[in-house]
Amino acid sequence: MQAQPHPLEPFFQQIVRNSYEGKLGLHDPDVTAYVARLLCEFSQSDKLYSMRDAEGHPIEELEEMQRAADPVHGSAASFDAERALRKYIGDYSLFVAGMYPEATGSSRRHRRPRPSSRPSPTPSAHPSLDELIRVGKHSYFIVSQFNLFEYEQEAPLFARLSSSFERLLLGLTLVREDLGPRKPLQLPPRVN
Repeated sequence: MQAQPHPLEPFFQQIVRNSYEGKLGLHDPDVTAYVARLLCEFSQSDKLYSMRDAEGHPIEELEEMQRAADPVHGSAASFDAERALRKYIGDYSLFVAGMYPEATGSSRRHRRPRPSSRPSPTPSAHPSLDELIRVGKHSYFIVSQFNLFEYEQEAPLFARLSSSFERLLLGLTLVREDLGPRKPLQLPPRVN
């Protein structure tokens, strides 16, 4: 049974293709389809913050996401779980850097305190664009190294996502511009 396509998928397919192929000369239908599906998925804010900590709270900090994906010291219970978390981190980095550049930089974000035995986190800076690029590229590269068995056919796509990350980011910036002039955006609020 094949899943129903997202209702926005044809729209995002066209706008991503216009930017990637028409403006950047990037003719890779698999990459275009992947980025269009990514935009569909993250059009729902509960998907944007789908990574959870051990207590079930959304993980919003890039450093915390990276720690969670560590197969030895993090919460990734298996290599499959590590791959899924690394894929999410790559997707998150590409999406935030391309569609919400205002969320990058040195502005401070105060996090809502969590009821737990852990000390309350201190406010932290948004990741810089350079950090998002570095972490996104690295995460996609790690996913590309899962190249056996059921992941064998997808691995080359993630290698291309990693090696073309900056170009894909530029394409998303063009997608954002094509969506029309807007006031500066903020990331959608997390859904608990």
